[in-house]
Amino acid sequence: MKLKFKRIVTVLACSVALPIYAQELSFSQAWQVVQKQNNSLAAGQANVDRYQNLQSAKKSLNLPSVTLSANYTRLDDDVTLSGEQLADSITTPAALPPISIPFLANSYSTIAEKDVFTSSIRAVWPIFTGGKIISAQSISEAQTDEARAQLEMERQARYEDLAKYYFGVVLSRQVVQTYQSVEKGLEQHAEFAEKLQQQGQIARVEKLQADASLAKAQVDRKKSERDLQIAVSALTQILNQSETVNPSSELFVNDNLPPLSAFTNETLASYPGLSILDAKEKQAKGLTDVQKGKYYPDVYLYGDYSLYEDDSLAAQLTPDWFVGVGVSIPLLENSGRSGQLEAAHSAVLQVSHLRAQAKQDLSVLVQKTYLEAEQSLEEVQGLETSIDLAEENLRLRRKMFSQGLSNSLDVVDAELYLASILTQQHVARFNYLISLNKLLALSGKMNTFDQYESRSITASSSSTAGNQGENNVN
Repeated sequence: MKLKFKRIVTVLACSVALPIYAQELSFSQAWQVVQKQNNSLAAGQANVDRYQNLQSAKKSLNLPSVTLSANYTRLDDDVTLSGEQLADSITTPAALPPISIPFLANSYSTIAEKDVFTSSIRAVWPIFTGGKIISAQSISEAQTDEARAQLEMERQARYEDLAKYYFGVVLSRQVVQTYQSVEKGLEQHAEFAEKLQQQGQIARVEKLQADASLAKAQVDRKKSERDLQIAVSALTQILNQSETVNPSSELFVNDNLPPLSAFTNETLASYPGLSILDAKEKQAKGLTDVQKGKYYPDVYLYGDYSLYEDDSLAAQLTPDWFVGVGVSIPLLENSGRSGQLEAAHSAVLQVSHLRAQAKQDLSVLVQKTYLEAEQSLEEVQGLETSIDLAEENLRLRRKMFSQGLSNSLDVVDAELYLASILTQQHVARFNYLISLNKLLALSGKMNTFDQYESRSITASSSSTAGNQGENNVN
């Protein structure tokens, strides 16, 4: 009978023979390291900061814009006014004769020189924009909310990844210990078989079978230890540590889980994916208000104050400052505002349907994960009897072999069967923890893991394969 271990992923394997300089980290401590040093989370936080700054920038839309301007203009010639032009421009009542000013006939005045330089401060303050400013600020706020929700989604994903890597390492460490225990048991069996052969109690083929089984166990143990080193290295890398990481938390299960409804309600209330849809709906409604605002006039205050002007007659006649109220009414524009408004309404409806579907999918996902956790818990509990049976079967096979009533292959099969049952139970604990952490991530309760660990039931210290020497069997 071949030993068949249920492999998770090779990269999730881990080693028992860890370096002396390895630093021990519990799962909660490892999660704190990820939150502080993970680059994808840092990128997500930078994205949140970016949208927060953009949101702050939108607040300035309520303030007036003040512009300092300076202009230089070159005309083709000086602007002049002759005496004759001035006389012609004077209007007199029809009953009076035209005005004649002889001394102005050959005279002229320079109104402005060809080189004109002006400088002024101009201010424009919008006081009504049809809601476009408020809508733009609302959209910016929703974009910030979306960035925060995306960061939380990324945080949950990293939490689930860490659980797979971390507890995959712990699982593989248990597998390596099982391989070592099998090797130890088969080594004792090979030594005992050699003594029996020397005494003429068993055939040489029985001794060769024991040696071959021991050699195969040694190969399996070495391979698992190599896989282990790869896995520890991978865990160390994702934690961004310079020293090798040694997980200190163990595989465990709990007596029971909180009710399914608790996880479902928490997930539907706090899942960041739903918050993303809420933010998108707010943005879509903001776009709707922007398109509606195009049908309303813009009202604004404006003013201008001249800082510098040429020493010319035109400059003297121009006032130093002026203020006023402006109104801009859109009569016909080419942006297709009616179509844009309908598109915005469709976007709101789309998000509404997406939210309804997301809630349904989340409920199914939580239920599926919860049932998987319960199934793993039942498997752990159910395998206890199988382990007792396998241990008793190994004890009897060894005793029968020592009495010549069983062959070497029966002992090897019993040894490997016990190891396979123990490994199956370890895998069930691993699957339970993966499902539990996924439930905690979905419901936003990742900080409660310590509570489950404190109420945990770890792997029992019952004897494993090879712990009972054949020389001690009575």
